[in-house]
Amino acid sequence: MAEQPERAAGKASPHESARKHVCGSARYIDDLPVMPGMAHIATGQSPYPHARITHLDLEDVRRYPGVLDVVTQADIPGKVDVAPVFDGDPLLAGEVVEFVGQPVFAVAAVSMEVAQRAVAEARIGYEPLQAQLSIEDALAADAHVLPPHEMRMGDVSTVISAAPQRLNGELYVRGQEHFYLEGQVGQAEPTEDGGIHVIASTQHPTEIQHLVAEVLDIPFNRVVAEVRRMGGGFGGKETQAGPIACMTALFAHRLGRSVRYRMPRRDDMVQTGKRHDFLNRWSVGFDDQGVIHGLDLMLAGKCGYSADLSQGIVDRAMFHADNAYFLNTARIEGLRCRTHTVSNTAFRGFGGPQGMMAIETVIEDIARAIGQDPLDVRKRNLYSPGRDETPYGQTVEQHVLPELVERLEADSDYRGRRAGIGAFNQKHRYLKKGLALTPVKFGISFTVKHLNQAGALLQLYTDGSLMINHGGTEMGQGLFTKVQQVVASEFGVSRDQVMVTSTRTDKIPNTSATAASSGSDLNGMAARDACQRVREALCEFAASEFRVEPEAVRFERGLVVIGEREWTLGEFAELAYTHRVPLFATGFYRTPKIHYNREEGKGRPFFYYANGAAVSEVTVDTATGEYRVERVDILHDVGDSLNPAIDIGQIEGGFVQGMGWLTTEELLWDKQGCVISNSPSNYKIPTAGDVPADFRVSLYDRPNNEETIYLSKAVGEPPLMLAISVWAALRDACAATTRYRFSPRLDTPATPERVYWALRECETFNREGDSGGHG
Repeated sequence: MAEQPERAAGKASPHESARKHVCGSARYIDDLPVMPGMAHIATGQSPYPHARITHLDLEDVRRYPGVLDVVTQADIPGKVDVAPVFDGDPLLAGEVVEFVGQPVFAVAAVSMEVAQRAVAEARIGYEPLQAQLSIEDALAADAHVLPPHEMRMGDVSTVISAAPQRLNGELYVRGQEHFYLEGQVGQAEPTEDGGIHVIASTQHPTEIQHLVAEVLDIPFNRVVAEVRRMGGGFGGKETQAGPIACMTALFAHRLGRSVRYRMPRRDDMVQTGKRHDFLNRWSVGFDDQGVIHGLDLMLAGKCGYSADLSQGIVDRAMFHADNAYFLNTARIEGLRCRTHTVSNTAFRGFGGPQGMMAIETVIEDIARAIGQDPLDVRKRNLYSPGRDETPYGQTVEQHVLPELVERLEADSDYRGRRAGIGAFNQKHRYLKKGLALTPVKFGISFTVKHLNQAGALLQLYTDGSLMINHGGTEMGQGLFTKVQQVVASEFGVSRDQVMVTSTRTDKIPNTSATAASSGSDLNGMAARDACQRVREALCEFAASEFRVEPEAVRFERGLVVIGEREWTLGEFAELAYTHRVPLFATGFYRTPKIHYNREEGKGRPFFYYANGAAVSEVTVDTATGEYRVERVDILHDVGDSLNPAIDIGQIEGGFVQGMGWLTTEELLWDKQGCVISNSPSNYKIPTAGDVPADFRVSLYDRPNNEETIYLSKAVGEPPLMLAISVWAALRDACAATTRYRFSPRLDTPATPERVYWALRECETFNREGDSGGHG
């Protein structure tokens, strides 16, 4: 049954491709028909983290049956570097390799299997060079991909020295593999005018267009990049899809035939960037009630061999090092450490989660030092009127969290459960329960100002159907669905009258990546602007033709209504067409108010904040470190939701992905710099069995104060950080073994092994007493 043509936005509607996903008819790149003569790609990779290539013999590769072409860096006709912002990412290595798995050459063959077998025939000589493989190595060598950055508020050292109590601490936060269901894949086909049509699994079609054009040394207008959908992205297809597309385009250009490159999962896990590891160190001064007086914090990100997006990622870690808490006096330093490992990249949260982990650890340590519930310390430090300036100079204008936290505390029966957990822990020797409520305040906007813009193209046809194209990409998050709802709402029609088409650079140019949780904010507003332009043209026509005021024309119930007269949208569009009224328009939106002076470390980088809080309860076996997440309660702020069903799905999915990052997903390298967590057998993402048995998600019903699309708020990234409550609950369970007098160090992911060693640290504390250090 078709949905009623009332305002579509705000309704809990299914994903626009949900039926196709379930039935298997949604087409991803590797589902597309294989064109006759299509070539397939494999790459030869470096076995060393840092080495000089002494000789390169590929003759046996070229002679291998079924091989069509072989390329090295010297065969690239245009720009070799495919870095997104700062130079340093060659499509193929030149004289030096800088991480294990770096592509040295590429092969095109009649099948992927033939290409992979041919790669093994290469004979390459290497001279190993000194390699930095860890953040500690990089700090010792003073090796950075970009200069340090600092935000400062007040005289930090003086304030900390004068504070009634002080603590120091350190936490290591490991990265995360994106593990999208659809791996990195791309396809290219030469066009008749010497150009290239690229079908990419990417969050950034315009970047693909630019990189392909630069690699081939042709104008941008000769390249069309297209994306219908991705099977997941999570940031891993913002920049990492670029080399895939460029490789397919290079071979398509050379061979004059279609080329596809589907990277095998193991290659994907070795060759593409991940979430950054972070080493966080701090010194904090506070009073006897746990209110922070001053914080000195170092955030050191493991960037890999090149900058990629590390400037913005470490910046955002710094922007979110306060999370929800007012830091009266603070110094926050961000370091971008250079290592001979794969270059790390965007991942849902974009550095924000790693920054939040630092301050949440500080809060926990303070609470244990003064012997109080961490929730009480959190509440005393929350931003509130008069205590609302961030370390980077932005004022928190919408104080959502105090009320949101109070409501969740009551709805989840936090205090009653805390008492029950205390009784449980006294009764059980080997099982301990933990409970934690943690808040999230996440800034919404690209922190690079010019990226906060979007375009859309709307077409109204004479049968009343509408087609909308915009610059955002669909990776399963429901962006196309929400834009479809916006267009349907603007014309008062049902969603099934609106078609959202593939993102293409020949329809909407100069797009920003679908990232920073801004997809609906930017593209929804651009689509609305296009709708309003077409509506204005129709209203002006009606005013002239029927001698009424333009405001008298209404679009509702699938009809165009003027006084007592009614037309279907198709009938009115046909009438307007015969009077030569344009039935198409482009729309544009740019986010207002935002600015940031990086030299001063001050500004307003975010249009608004999305907020939320989660309560997690865990049970830990103190003999083994094994645990279960028993129950999770979430209250999350999405403003006036564009689609409650999709938003709740995003909250649930983001939380579980964050829980995986903080508990089971362990990225590891061996001493030779080789990724050893390189397959599903040794890298453990959450499964259905890991989802909390009792999982309660509610939306905080309060419109956005800022003029966003229908006063909604972004929902892509913020929920991931709600999972910090699981880590905090595990730490709480460990602390229970010391009668909450001590917080053990619990680096992430908090695997059962790490929980086990945290419990042993608690045992040591119980034997030896408080030696003065927490965390």
